[in-house]
Amino acid sequence: MNPLTRPGTRRISTQVRIGQVLIGGDAPIVVQSMTNTDTADADGTARQVRELWLAGSEIVRITVNTPEAAAQVARIRDLLDAAGCDVPLVGDFHYNGHRLLAQFPECAQALAKYRINPGNVGRGDKHDEQFSTMIETAVRYGKAVRIGVNWGSLDQDLLAKLMDENAAAAHPRAAQAVMHEALIRSALDSAAHAQEIGLGADRIVISCKLSGVQDLIAVYRELARRCDYALHLGLTEAGMGSKGIVASSVAMGVLLQEGIGDTIRVSLTPEPGGDRTREVIVAQELLQTMGLRAFTPLVIACPGCGRTTSTFFQELADKIQGYLRTQMNAWRGRYPGVEEMKVAVMGCVVNGPGESRHANIGISLPGTNEYPVAPVYVDGEKTVTLKGERIAEEFQEIVEDYVRRNYAPGVSRTVPARTVTIPIKAVG
Repeated sequence: MNPLTRPGTRRISTQVRIGQVLIGGDAPIVVQSMTNTDTADADGTARQVRELWLAGSEIVRITVNTPEAAAQVARIRDLLDAAGCDVPLVGDFHYNGHRLLAQFPECAQALAKYRINPGNVGRGDKHDEQFSTMIETAVRYGKAVRIGVNWGSLDQDLLAKLMDENAAAAHPRAAQAVMHEALIRSALDSAAHAQEIGLGADRIVISCKLSGVQDLIAVYRELARRCDYALHLGLTEAGMGSKGIVASSVAMGVLLQEGIGDTIRVSLTPEPGGDRTREVIVAQELLQTMGLRAFTPLVIACPGCGRTTSTFFQELADKIQGYLRTQMNAWRGRYPGVEEMKVAVMGCVVNGPGESRHANIGISLPGTNEYPVAPVYVDGEKTVTLKGERIAEEFQEIVEDYVRRNYAPGVSRTVPARTVTIPIKAVG
């Protein structure tokens, strides 16, 4: 068993049901995403929700910011159900959520969870009243709530109060530490208030999102120490491209390694015209490469060097990876366990044969000036040597045959995937 998933090492939180999806407790860590469509456009929003779901998002959040958007939520739910897409929908509310939920009960009913930001629910005397209205609606319809605090929209009244108290203290803390405490207090005080109103802990998820890696780690460590609520992880405003991927992976990777986190979102800024589903794939790959979940067969490929001046192995690795991810929609129900398969596509003789033997199925392509043949290894044994113009097609056929023979229902795999165990010497 993977040490990261061994019972007792993960923080055990109160389990929450979001539609048919379980968050927290001993449930797998759940991948979430969010649309960037105008929710008033029901067809466009339903289309993007389904795309995110097909990519692997297990919960999808949509913006509910106007009466026009709220009026379309029930229709979006109907469109998804008609398409066979049962992904739970979360309504993202700011400023006017109390009014929208009251004015559009069909919206309140269609959503599986409400996201409430304590910093944007109202100021002064209106804060508690408007927050209470939303919680009472969740109780009435049996819905879950994410109390989502964000440092870009932190409750200013609470922050000012804590800053004043800190200034009067004998030993004042740094402003950053006070801001961390304000985030945590906003989340925990709001959750406690929600429970006083009647919302059970098994209906509450909390988050405290920041855009700084070290800030996020510090805040979630303290949250995990001080509460048992299910925790949603995410680096807010992570950024674009590699920067956003690296920042999110580092921040969440550290916390997940420590057993903190029940559901995650990678908040990537898409390039103009970019594919929104990329954030889902990154979240899945983060969990899978850490050994916490398996979503699709992994492709192991070497980076290339002066021995691999041909781009053939790169093209084959890309083709196989795309093929496997596409096939998962059809394979998921037909071939249980296939998501744990490992495929190696290597570019030369140095590490190619060895890495191929460690995978379920691997191919070692010829490097520069090497003999133009490609040995294929299946569960550690060399089975065939490919050559000629159809290496890519023949290797894909071998992969397809391997899946049919080893993952069909009722088939018992007698040869496990090859793994390398590295003993860890205790330090003390």
